[in-house]
Amino acid sequence: MSCLPSFAADFSNVQQPAFPTLWEASDAVLQQKLEKVVKQQGLWSQVTNKHLALVVVEISALQTPRLAQLNGNQMYYAASLPKIAILLGAFVEIEAGKLEESDELYKQMTDMIRYSSNTAASYVLSIVGGERILQILQDPDFALYDPQHNGGLWVGKPYGKSGAYRRDPLYNFSHGATAIQAARFYYLLETQQLLTAEYTEKMKEILSKPGINHKFVKGLKNVPEIEMYRKSGSWKNCHADSALVQCKNSKYIIVGLSDSTQGGKWLEKLGLPLHTMITGEQ
Repeated sequence: MSCLPSFAADFSNVQQPAFPTLWEASDAVLQQKLEKVVKQQGLWSQVTNKHLALVVVEISALQTPRLAQLNGNQMYYAASLPKIAILLGAFVEIEAGKLEESDELYKQMTDMIRYSSNTAASYVLSIVGGERILQILQDPDFALYDPQHNGGLWVGKPYGKSGAYRRDPLYNFSHGATAIQAARFYYLLETQQLLTAEYTEKMKEILSKPGINHKFVKGLKNVPEIEMYRKSGSWKNCHADSALVQCKNSKYIIVGLSDSTQGGKWLEKLGLPLHTMITGEQ
C-alpha cells in the first residue's frame, strides 16, 4: 500500500453540531447497494442468521455521512478490535495532562494497534485504568457504549489470562463491540470530536500502516493509492475488522464483525467489492 497525505481539515471555526450523529445518517441507496454486494458474495444467509454484521459509511463529505448497515446494532465479542478504546483512553488522559507522553508509551500503543500485542494492550490499559476507560466510553460526549443503542465498545478485561474486572451489562462480554459504534469511533475521530487536531493526527498515525495482512487489509492490498487506519481482532471463532479508508477523492469507514470461524475469510472477500461499491473504482 502506498501512503497518501491525510485529508487536511481545519475545524476550528466549526461547531460540533454541524456534524450529524451516525444514528441519523442511513442512506437508502447505499443500503440497497450493500445488500446487493453481500448477496452477490453468497453471504446473505450469514447476515440473516446474525453470524455477520457490516457497516459502511461514506464520509468524503464529513458533514453529510451516508451509512448502510446489516446487523449494525448487534453486539458481538470483538476480540482485539476494542483495543481502539484503550488507545482513546490513553489519548484522553494525555490531552488532559493526566498521562505523560513518552517514546515508550507511543511504542506500546503502536504495538497494541498495528501488531495487536496483548502485552502492550494490557500495559496501556494498566496505566490508564480499566474503570477509567469504561467511564470514557460511556461519557455522554462520546457514548461509544450506550445501552439505548444496544451497547458498543467495551473493554472489561486485560488482554491475557487475568479475569474480567467488569463485563458489559447487556451481554456479559469482556471485549465487545457493535459495528455501528466501531464506525462512530472513526467518524468522531475524523471530525475531531474525540480529540484536538494535534492528538487526532497522533492517534491516526498509530492506527495507520497496518502490520497484519488479513481481512479487509488483505482484500484491499492491491488497490493503488489507498491509506488505511485500522484495527482488527480474532479469537477462536470470532473475527472483527474496522478501518477508516482514504483513496484518491474517496473516504469511508468499514466495519465487519462475525462469530463464525469463516468470518475472517468473509471480510477479506468483501473488502474489494465494498470498496468498488463506495468509490466506483475497481
